[in-house]
Amino acid sequence: MTIDRAKERVAAAVLLVQGRGDELRALLVERSPELRFFGGYAALPGGTRDAEDGPDDAEGGDEGPLRRCAVRELFEETGVLLDPELRARFPVARRGELRHILLGEDADAAADAWSAAARSELGVAEVRPLCRIRTPPFAPVRYDTLFFIAELPDGESVDIWPGELVGGGFERPRDVLASWTRGERRVVPPVLLLLELLADGDVEAFEERAARVASTYADGALHRVRFAPGILLASLRTPTLPPATTTNCALVGERALWIIDPATPYEDEQARLFALLDELRAEDRTLAGIAVTHHHPDHVGAVVATSRRYGLPVRAHPLTLERLAPGFRAGAPLHDGDRIELGAAPDGSPGWQLEAIHTPGHDRGHLCFRDTRYGSLIAGDMISTVSTIVIDPPEGHLATYLQSLQRLERLEIDTLHPAHGPAVPDARKIVRRYLRHRAQRESALLAALDAGLATAEELTARVYWDADPRLLPLAQRSLRAGLDKLVDEGRVVRRGERWYASGR
Repeated sequence: MTIDRAKERVAAAVLLVQGRGDELRALLVERSPELRFFGGYAALPGGTRDAEDGPDDAEGGDEGPLRRCAVRELFEETGVLLDPELRARFPVARRGELRHILLGEDADAAADAWSAAARSELGVAEVRPLCRIRTPPFAPVRYDTLFFIAELPDGESVDIWPGELVGGGFERPRDVLASWTRGERRVVPPVLLLLELLADGDVEAFEERAARVASTYADGALHRVRFAPGILLASLRTPTLPPATTTNCALVGERALWIIDPATPYEDEQARLFALLDELRAEDRTLAGIAVTHHHPDHVGAVVATSRRYGLPVRAHPLTLERLAPGFRAGAPLHDGDRIELGAAPDGSPGWQLEAIHTPGHDRGHLCFRDTRYGSLIAGDMISTVSTIVIDPPEGHLATYLQSLQRLERLEIDTLHPAHGPAVPDARKIVRRYLRHRAQRESALLAALDAGLATAEELTARVYWDADPRLLPLAQRSLRAGLDKLVDEGRVVRRGERWYASGR
């Protein structure tokens, strides 16, 4: 898969551990809820490569700079120095000044201070490369992160300054996993994977397992990305609308899995999806069925192939089922309020279900799915975390779409899993943001009409002034949806191919 290097950031992170076996603990830091990127999540100390980390090495490529990045970021965020010489030169009483410089706004001063303090190499031998993982292509900005592992030196302690981080400490991996499974905390997805691999406390075996899993990802295997218990997102390349390039297929369940939107029509991507499904079956999971949010091609491209390969029933709104390509095994239609049984939730809670919510507006048969244990929402094309949603008349109807958003805002929902983009916490906050955005676009449209602009081209240029020029045809389709809404409400009149505010 092609990677846009312009949108990729190279980073390093440190898994800092102490103890062995049942007593092994790993350092997790808590990211501030105010941060846009994984705000409120538990993570590992780390950050992006900076100038002070030096150039690539002639033989080792960027491993050397990323080692230096890992050591620097660990110190900046936690005050921990791994190298004994550095610890001797900077006892706890003297570290504050150096950290203030490193965390200050003067990048040149920070680079000079760290270069003078660490002489570029001190501490790099104390971190061991663990594995390298790239963010799946559902995100607009992807991270290429080299994870390192290191032991906490005797006498060192963690000192986290409030700011981007709001806390942290050493915890047993299985305790973190248990609290995550109960829905009590959020964990950055690759960190969650590492904690699962480390749960038995066997560090040597863990390092081998982590390297092996990362190697399969590098070779093209689908990442097992989970933002909330019981939902695995598989990002598949599809013929979707830009700026998105992928559609998320959600695998929902614990022992028995429902496949929501097996999206891709491309055979190579279908092969990746089937490889993941076969791996899960080999782990004693079963495939229970397929559910579809709506009929658009980037959501249903593999419905027939998946249904045939695994003999699975396909369930969707009746308006969607009648528009799917033939050849699948039809299941019972899904209406608003219908529930799919999922068995026991990941934390053992009984009666776990997936509730269908009819949300027309983008598509007449559109469904969202809400899990009843954690409140996670599989939103389909109601909301995207990489762009706005195109409302394309006559299938799309803006007033109906807004009513569906308002309904979602009233529900008890937590983590939002969109079809396009990464999942995010606080789904209702995102829904409110969408409603505000639509209201702002409508205000801009009315202002443009009041200013005398009347054709679709004129109005689009004014209302969507901030749109990528390549996307203006899509913007014009959304503008038509806004005009239709205002005409229906009697606030705008249409005369031929021109629109006017009522009374003009």
